[in-house]
Amino acid sequence: MKKQRSGIIVQARMGSTRLPAKVMKEILGEPMLWRVIERLKAVASADVIVIATPQDPQSDPLVKLAQKAKVEVFRGSEEDVLERYYQAAEKNKLDVVVRVTSDCPLIDPQVVDACLRYFLGHPPVDYVSNTMQRTFPRGMDTEVFSFKALEKAYQKALEPYEREHVTPYIAKHGKTLSYQQKENQSVYRLTVDTAEDFELIKKIFETLYPKDKNFTLADIIKFLKQNPSLVNINKHVQQKALPQG
Repeated sequence: MKKQRSGIIVQARMGSTRLPAKVMKEILGEPMLWRVIERLKAVASADVIVIATPQDPQSDPLVKLAQKAKVEVFRGSEEDVLERYYQAAEKNKLDVVVRVTSDCPLIDPQVVDACLRYFLGHPPVDYVSNTMQRTFPRGMDTEVFSFKALEKAYQKALEPYEREHVTPYIAKHGKTLSYQQKENQSVYRLTVDTAEDFELIKKIFETLYPKDKNFTLADIIKFLKQNPSLVNINKHVQQKALPQG
C-alpha cells in the first residue's frame, strides 16, 4: 500500500482587524510566522509545509519569509480560503492535509504529530481535530483531513463561512473523530488575536526559548502555573464566534 503524502498547510495573510500585520510582528528578532514554521518543521509525520497566502501585493513579505525558511508557498484567493487550501493541496499532491493557522506561534509539534498519527491510525475517518471537544489550549488548534474530503467540500460547500473557514463543511458532512488529552487545559489562551495575546506569547518565548527552542506544551503549562498572574494578561479576550449553519 502506497504511503500517504501528508502536508501542513498554514494559512497566512497580512490583513487582521484586531492586530494589523500580526504575523510579521517580531518575537525574539524573528516574525511570528517564522516561529510558526520553525516549530512545525519538527513535526515528524509531515512530508511538507506549505504557506498558503493571498495573491495581493500586501502578502509579498510572507512569500519572501516562506522562501527564506525553505518551505513551499501557494498563492490563491483571499476570501475563498477553502479554494486556496484545495489548490495548495492539489499542487503539492497531498493525500492528507493538516490545517494550522499562522496566529499560533506556540503550536507544539508533538500535538500536531499526535493528531496526524491519530488520523492515519483510524481509516476511513475524514476529519480529526483537537478543537471539537476542547481539552487543549487555543493556540494548539490542529485539524487533519483527507484530500478527498477537502475536494468534496471545495465542490459542494456553498455558505460564505464554509468557504472562509475551510473545515465546517468537512466537519458537518464527514466521518469525524475528536482528539483529546486527559488534562483539560482549555482555560489557557495561547493564540494571537490582540495586543494582549501577543504580550503573553512574547513573555513565554522570551523565558522558554533561550533554555530550549524545542519547548513543549507541557513546558508552557508548567511556566504558566508557576506564574499564574500572566494568564490574566489576555484572560478577557473573546474568540470571534464561527457562524453556525
